[in-house]
Amino acid sequence: MRSPAARFLVLLLGLSVLAGANAAPPKKTAAKPSSAAKSAAPEAETAPTAAHAPAVEENKGKDINGVCAACHGEFGQGGKRGEYPRLAGQRAAYLKDQLKSFRARKRINIPMYPYTQERELPDEDIEAVSDYLAAIQLPTKWPEFKDSDDALTRLEAMEKVMIVPRAEGDIENGKGIYQKECFSCHARDGRGRGKFPMLVGQYTSYLKKQVDSYLKGERPHDEDGPKGILNTLQEKDIQDILAYLTSIQDSEKQ
Repeated sequence: MRSPAARFLVLLLGLSVLAGANAAPPKKTAAKPSSAAKSAAPEAETAPTAAHAPAVEENKGKDINGVCAACHGEFGQGGKRGEYPRLAGQRAAYLKDQLKSFRARKRINIPMYPYTQERELPDEDIEAVSDYLAAIQLPTKWPEFKDSDDALTRLEAMEKVMIVPRAEGDIENGKGIYQKECFSCHARDGRGRGKFPMLVGQYTSYLKKQVDSYLKGERPHDEDGPKGILNTLQEKDIQDILAYLTSIQDSEKQ
């Protein structure tokens, strides 16, 4: 048998262990990032951004754009050489107006019908996705690559670049007509105003297709009466305007 002194010592040690187990763990002091860690932070990418939209609405708009991306591209850059138009950087007011026109069947476009029904695209979703797309800026300069970049990396980077090829035509004639007849709605720089769309930076083939729709009366041109300015122009004049629009792309604003 243990002596009273030995039993007392065992009891004392047991209480000490129990107290240590119940004690709060020591607080850890957050380590401050070193200057080396700060300098190692990745530089801002040149990928398309939508920095102007509030975070919550931007995320919502990005989610909705996931459906649109199947045709119009992940970054709203359009596709199939203009069969699907560029939406990135387009005026938000114009995008909202057109989506509502699709939904109300005022603008006829069969492929858009399933996506623009009221239950599929309510007003708040139209606001969110339009603001998101309008805020995207697409690079207009080819990226510089490292020797170590593989083919997939190069391809993905180039897909984000939006450069509209120069269209053939008399640029000076196109400029004269545009700055006289078109600027009041589409602005001097072709970036539109209000609900009137940006034209510069859009696929030439898509613009030509829309002009043809206006001339055939398949799409209204936001003018009073059945005919408007486009009906007064010769085919060559229209081509010259398209050529002029491709000549005024500003790589810093796209």
